Amino acid sequence: MPDNTRRARDEAFWQTFADRYDVEPGPLNLENGYFARMSRTVVEEYQRNIELINRSNSVYVRQRFEQGDSLKIRAQLARLIGVPADSIALTRNASEGLQSLIRNYNRLQPGDQVLICDLEYDTVKGAMRWLARSRGVEVIEIEHAHPATFDSLLDTYRQAFARYPRLKLMALTHVTHRTGLVMPVQAIAAAAKEHGIDVILDGAHALGQLEFDLTELGIAFAGFNLHKWIGAPLTLGFIYIALERLADIDPDMGEMHFPPTDIRARTSYSTPNIPALMTLPLVLEEHWAMGGAAAKGARLNYLRNRWVATARQLPGVEVLTPDDPRLYCGITSMRFTRHADQQLMVERLLNEYNLFTVARSGAACGPCIRITPGLTTTASDMDVLARALTELG
Repeated sequence: MPDNTRRARDEAFWQTFADRYDVEPGPLNLENGYFARMSRTVVEEYQRNIELINRSNSVYVRQRFEQGDSLKIRAQLARLIGVPADSIALTRNASEGLQSLIRNYNRLQPGDQVLICDLEYDTVKGAMRWLARSRGVEVIEIEHAHPATFDSLLDTYRQAFARYPRLKLMALTHVTHRTGLVMPVQAIAAAAKEHGIDVILDGAHALGQLEFDLTELGIAFAGFNLHKWIGAPLTLGFIYIALERLADIDPDMGEMHFPPTDIRARTSYSTPNIPALMTLPLVLEEHWAMGGAAAKGARLNYLRNRWVATARQLPGVEVLTPDDPRLYCGITSMRFTRHADQQLMVERLLNEYNLFTVARSGAACGPCIRITPGLTTTASDMDVLARALTELG
């Protein structure tokens, strides 16, 4: 058994990390997919940074942050995903970055086609549909078969590529926010490349719980969050553009603070959350000390499998996310098949079992309840969920 897999089951080991987070008394939170907690030390660092910026005002920002510290932070983020520093630019979140990539992609002509699926984030869907109004392209929307398999996901895209020969651009979500399905990105991107289709990757939920190499995946454009599985304060994200593809993304709405050869011209220029950015060296240090995405992902997968093993046996519960290790992560969705109103069941989980979850809709497979453990979640917490599903299902 690999070290990370074995250690994922070590409650004492993970409790040492859980103890570093302050948790408000109340429901057991199984909705950690929205954003992550910051560790106590990161919160303290954040507060110190706020006080420093408030005292020094623009003196520190102009003299030190903009001239040196921000560049060091950018280089650290680049190392996080193994790319050159000049291939990333900071944003406030993945959505903002993905909108910028979609809005400024300049290889579309009227009559071209762009592709989205039912599992894309709504902001991404909206941005791709905006291209129809602003660029005169046609938006192709596909739905994935349920239950999904590696082959069915890939075949759905291959069929779309063959059926719509004018496709030039597609959105692809690495970890889907509705069900936690992990897309076979490398295989899909390779098939897209065969048809001359560019891929913009939504990596919001992937960064920090999946190990990946963007070059191996065949991805030239991507957007990420730092507040989900990395543990940074809210308002932090970044985009990636492969250096050789920079010219295919225009500067954002005539952005002139950076030259056209600088990726930072591809995002809107504004005063960022500097105190939050200043926490990133500590955030990344703690991420690596915990074992990085490999260790976090193994732990979250273990917690996921603990409740899913019970849920699979229940006649009144359907787990929507496959058990193929290539296709799942810590996030997994289910539904009560004997109850039509999943939001009502979310409320029952909360009121009767003190379990906080979230309902999700919009997927072709129907409404569901998303279950997302976090770094403070324990195996016994998952057993509480399994018992609740058994009694309610």
